[in-house]
Amino acid sequence: MTAPHETAADTAKSVLSRRAMLIGAGAAAAAAPFGILGAANAITGAGPAPLAPLLDDWICRAAAPVSATAPGGALRQLKLAWNATAICTSSAPVAKERGIFASHGLDVEFVNFGGSTEQLLEAIATGKADAGIGMALRWIKPLEQGFDVRITAGIHGGCLRLLAGKSTGIAKLEDLKGKTVAIADQASPARNFFSVVLAKHGIDPVKDVEWRNYPPEVLPLAVEKGEAHALADNDPRTWLWLKDGKLNEISTNLSGEYAGRTCCVLAVRGALLREERNVTTALTQSVLEAGHLVATNPADAAAIFSGYGGKGSVEDLTAMLRSHTHHAQVTGTELKKQIALYADELKGVNVIKASTDTAKFADRVFADVLS
Repeated sequence: MTAPHETAADTAKSVLSRRAMLIGAGAAAAAAPFGILGAANAITGAGPAPLAPLLDDWICRAAAPVSATAPGGALRQLKLAWNATAICTSSAPVAKERGIFASHGLDVEFVNFGGSTEQLLEAIATGKADAGIGMALRWIKPLEQGFDVRITAGIHGGCLRLLAGKSTGIAKLEDLKGKTVAIADQASPARNFFSVVLAKHGIDPVKDVEWRNYPPEVLPLAVEKGEAHALADNDPRTWLWLKDGKLNEISTNLSGEYAGRTCCVLAVRGALLREERNVTTALTQSVLEAGHLVATNPADAAAIFSGYGGKGSVEDLTAMLRSHTHHAQVTGTELKKQIALYADELKGVNVIKASTDTAKFADRVFADVLS
């Protein structure tokens, strides 16, 4: 237990001390390129400090790395679907460029997927891709349809923002009653998330708010022209729009009770999990380790992501990554609980069917590949 006046750095040192005998030289190599101390540095970096058990769990996994290949064998080729313009997915290119995938025996090819979520999940389920990274609130509804895809890790929190025009007088969520919110599409994670939040604040997200579709790039223009009072979308766009100074931030998916909730998740095809569990474990470990490097050195991660087509300057991308919680990853029982909780909340705003048993749903779409 953490002492009343123990700092996050003290906690990190304590956990590292307890685990020192388990790590050894092999674990230090597995945590390349920055070594096992990168976990301690992540504790003291920007953003909310992760709980000691999260660090403890990561050290345990680093101490027993899983490889997708036998010693001396060729790297296991794998296809990972992602969105090359989504800052949320920065741990993937970091894992590739910093040799983390290779250290786990993987040769990962990126598939830049711009289609619908249903098409993406179908691509994973049918083997056109082996795994994918995306937003939990984009995936939960399509996963209800029964795709053979399993979520193995929550890789970070943050990146959804609700912004209002400064001239609208909107300062809090309750002010949105009777107003219009501009969104990119009706099934967007931002629409889903802020519908849940509004409902919790006594506002019917269907009857009391109009959600109006616009092309993503013109959402702030809709607010500026008075066609909408606010907008809901995700980074990097929302962070850059907020920086422009014409909009106020009303809420994010790290506000209040959601400070510890995961946003983006890693998922694998069910057949891969059943036939080559070690490959799914190696992939999951790789992405989580890369996430710790994102938290430890966001400037390096931003530079890598920028090279893959990320929008915004490296300085802006670095600031975005600092505003997210790449250090507070979610796995195991806690992740399954969060999936069920999201499903319950989406049921409350008529996104998930009322007949869906959310506990059974979470059991079906989650897989613990780290224990």
